[in-house]
Amino acid sequence: MGFRCGIVGLPNVGKSTLFNALTETQAAQAANYPFCTIEPNVGQVGVPDARLDTLAAIARSAKTIPTQLAFVDIAGLVRGASKGEGLGNQFLGNIREVDAIVHVLRCFEDDDIQHVENKVDPVADAETVETELMLADLESLEKRVPAAAKKAAQGDKEAKLVASVLGQALDLLREGKPARLVVPKDEEEARVFAQAQLLTAKPVLYVCNVEESAAAEGNAHSARVFDKTKAKGAEAVVVSAAIEADIVTMPPEDRGEFLAELGLEEAGLARIIRAGYELLHLITFFTVGPKEARAWTVHKGAKASEAAGEIHSDMQRGFIRAETIAYADYVALNGEAGAKDAGKLRQEGKDYVVQDGDVMHFRFNV
Repeated sequence: MGFRCGIVGLPNVGKSTLFNALTETQAAQAANYPFCTIEPNVGQVGVPDARLDTLAAIARSAKTIPTQLAFVDIAGLVRGASKGEGLGNQFLGNIREVDAIVHVLRCFEDDDIQHVENKVDPVADAETVETELMLADLESLEKRVPAAAKKAAQGDKEAKLVASVLGQALDLLREGKPARLVVPKDEEEARVFAQAQLLTAKPVLYVCNVEESAAAEGNAHSARVFDKTKAKGAEAVVVSAAIEADIVTMPPEDRGEFLAELGLEEAGLARIIRAGYELLHLITFFTVGPKEARAWTVHKGAKASEAAGEIHSDMQRGFIRAETIAYADYVALNGEAGAKDAGKLRQEGKDYVVQDGDVMHFRFNV
């Protein structure tokens, strides 16, 4: 299971340049005018994880297969999108289809690149997009909540649940707060909340697109964004889309030296993925053998049978047990045989909660 991150922001903030760099393609046309992206482009990216290479080396795997992440480059939003301005309705519809929002904010000065608001103010830009999403949710809930409340008064139990959960979201939106601040009390409330597909319920990662010289430490613009995210409990990273675009044109063996010269330890993609994983509460487990070493993604708290289902539905349906080795044990004991001899290979049942880095082999029978 990968996850889909929708790259959003005002026009001309660097969304398509970042998308092209992250996916190492030129699939999205990057141009200095609004709405150069109309249909959303989707790029699949392998998630970099040094642990996978380590496991493959120990097991002498013939190939490595990273888990996948999808980036969706969505058209730029303008003020009034919730009322259909620009490409508003299409923009909002595309956001509903992603798991998380990667909100790119312009944090660089450049007179040659037009800003749709004619000023560089990333906090104001963020508020413009957030306001449009909140207005769209508000319009939706102001119709749905009274309708659910009416049915609830007639004894409809499901409607009562809907009215309660979405009523909480409506109250937050009326206060100018996003729906993601709703905390469902149980699985039923979580189900109803998820089914509502509210735009402001999606987790947000702010990407501060800075000039090359500020890629390592950020600048005054990105500092303001970080202050904003701390206040809202959100996540933010600093990236230079221009640097990412340069990196993908280089041979892999030259990239490390180039990054080091800029004071960077890793490319922006790794920082975005790590923050995205935290945002969506995702973890990675591995399957390792002579043919391949492969990384898989599940939500934190997933059980062994669910992890098996990520590989194949038959594995989940006919699950018997999961032979499991912690990553640290696999490495320290030089592979499966050493871990087994040391008693570190565990037989886990279907209700075992998968831990990040687990090396797993599933036994099943259909």
